[in-house]
Amino acid sequence: MSGRPDTNFLTARPFAHRGLHGGGASENGIAAFRAAIAAGHGIECDVRMSRDGVAFALHDGDLHRMTGRQGAIADQDAAQLDRARLPDGGAVPRLSKVLALCRGMTPLLVEIKTDGRPVAGIAAAVARDLDAWPDAPVAVMAFNPLVLRWFARQRPRQLRGWVVSQQNKGAMRGWAERALALWLGRPDFLACDIRDLPSPLAARMRRQGKPVLSWTIRSPADQARAARHADQIIHELDHG
Repeated sequence: MSGRPDTNFLTARPFAHRGLHGGGASENGIAAFRAAIAAGHGIECDVRMSRDGVAFALHDGDLHRMTGRQGAIADQDAAQLDRARLPDGGAVPRLSKVLALCRGMTPLLVEIKTDGRPVAGIAAAVARDLDAWPDAPVAVMAFNPLVLRWFARQRPRQLRGWVVSQQNKGAMRGWAERALALWLGRPDFLACDIRDLPSPLAARMRRQGKPVLSWTIRSPADQARAARHADQIIHELDHG
């Protein structure tokens, strides 16, 4: 990466949440990602890691909902995951394949999913794949601020965002979580639950010149709220 990329690609176009899925295209599948590219949208995908350290685009920690197979993703080797099939018949894509599909042109948000405190393995797996596309418009993001801290230390030029939701959290817990995440991860942008907007945290980030994205936009009302209080959307709006 020749220099710290700017954040313009984060706000230039909407991001399709797990690709433009539905209508026969499975979430986080190649067909959904192709549909997002064809529509001129950016892509948001989830990433988990196989037992042998390969990053795959999957949301859940286990395989059952999306593949009908039993077992945790973390207990499967990459070769086993390569044989799994999504409801639309497509393979579970490796992150490397998603990046190749984007060709360094389509903006991509990589949400890193973790269970518990160990984050170095999956963060390193994602970083290895991203190293093949040093100038691509890609940002990593996570709920877990330890992921952001890993990138801040190991890949400081990589754009990183904190995914945040204050739903079902008390005021004190929310304040403590925000303070810790901002200190640990030093995020470049915020990905905020639409239900939290308007938000003092989002407003402060925007005043600092840091983009605020909002998820998951599913209705015109969500879209209108995001237009008032955020800079771009991560959406599951009807795409016809």
